[in-house]
Amino acid sequence: MTVANRETADHGATILAGNQKVLSARLADAKFFWENDLRVAKSETGMEAWTAQLSNVTFHNKLGTQAARIDRIAALAREIAPFVGADADLAEQAARVAKADLSSAMVYEFPELQGLMGRYYAEAAGLPQEVANACEAHFSPLGPSDDVPSEPVSVAVALADKLDTLTGFWAIDEKPTGSKDPFALRRAALGVIRLVLKNDARLPLDRFFDGQLLRVEDALDATLPSEHVASLLLEIAEHGVFGAAFNAVKETLGEKPAAAFLGLEEKVPDLSNDLLSFFHDRLKVFLRDEGIRHDVIDACIAMAGNDDLTLLVKRARALEDFLVSEDGTNLLQGFKRANNILTQAEEKDGVEYSYGADAKFAKHESEKALFAALEASEGAISTAIEAEDFAAAMGGMAALRAPVDAFFEAVQVNAEKEVVRRNRLNLLSHIRKVCGQVADLTRIEA
Repeated sequence: MTVANRETADHGATILAGNQKVLSARLADAKFFWENDLRVAKSETGMEAWTAQLSNVTFHNKLGTQAARIDRIAALAREIAPFVGADADLAEQAARVAKADLSSAMVYEFPELQGLMGRYYAEAAGLPQEVANACEAHFSPLGPSDDVPSEPVSVAVALADKLDTLTGFWAIDEKPTGSKDPFALRRAALGVIRLVLKNDARLPLDRFFDGQLLRVEDALDATLPSEHVASLLLEIAEHGVFGAAFNAVKETLGEKPAAAFLGLEEKVPDLSNDLLSFFHDRLKVFLRDEGIRHDVIDACIAMAGNDDLTLLVKRARALEDFLVSEDGTNLLQGFKRANNILTQAEEKDGVEYSYGADAKFAKHESEKALFAALEASEGAISTAIEAEDFAAAMGGMAALRAPVDAFFEAVQVNAEKEVVRRNRLNLLSHIRKVCGQVADLTRIEA
């Protein structure tokens, strides 16, 4: 369709003819590129010929070529595959050809067709359909309203692509600042968040940050012993985090290991933690539209496993629902009261009242009832947390609402008898401990 902003004597015939001439030429070019590209895709070398050409294309002057980046993405896609239900071989194969169309004549002339042409060429080359689909889908989602890939191989490659981008620019200290984000890293992080949550993926991000940061650092510093890098990557896969993995390979480094390699012991965890904080900030923005408050997210981020975004959001949604209920509102007030009294007493006395509460020192029936309720709820909440049944865990907290209220109505914590006072303070510590299994409620705003 052609639109003109003027009327002509020939009712637009001349304008139409001119546009037809231009479009015909462009379409003829496209047909020529398509036919030439098809011959390459169907040849013996296939799309690998295009991938090889990317060794001469710079991705970023500090991060090497597109070909080097593809190697990193392929390794990461293979590692991610089991976590998203994808075949590892297909995920690696898809990652190795997903960007091949960058070297095609069609995409060179029509860059907006990147990805789509990759799918067509992969199909023409006889590659598995999952691989072809990943060639198109691995860029997604680009924006907040884009569709999110759901095929496991496409999800694995899309996650690997975005995580490599993020870890790469974190490694060279090219992070977003203020409103400036020249490499669209906020968009990449949001893409990862949407991919993980939409597909209910259980992804230990910390592990993948560490591994990919190490691959980038290895590429940046040619002095790193390759055999130790390979060993460390294997240890990260086993231990889950860089620190434990590094300790496991220290004895193999020799008496005088490369200083640059030892420097990674501090650098990689610091970068990984900073990148995870960036993700948490993006997650708060994303969940704001769902009505989940930032302090609720903060309370859940304070818990173990906060690099598993699916688990984190599941916990946050359950906590949000609990806190807007009557039981949740009242229990939160009781918890804050207990925490404030306890904190003030610990500061005043210079001790920590974190153990030693004993029911035999209870003087009032409400005090005895609270001991019994805490004992029952602690086990119920612990079991629910292990099963990741956060609704049940919140139910365990709800059961504490009445006994906590009754305790504060009937009992003076700072009793005259020191043994009674200490016992009650330790009882307040038990409230904090039991509720703290669910989330760090001290971070919830009143």
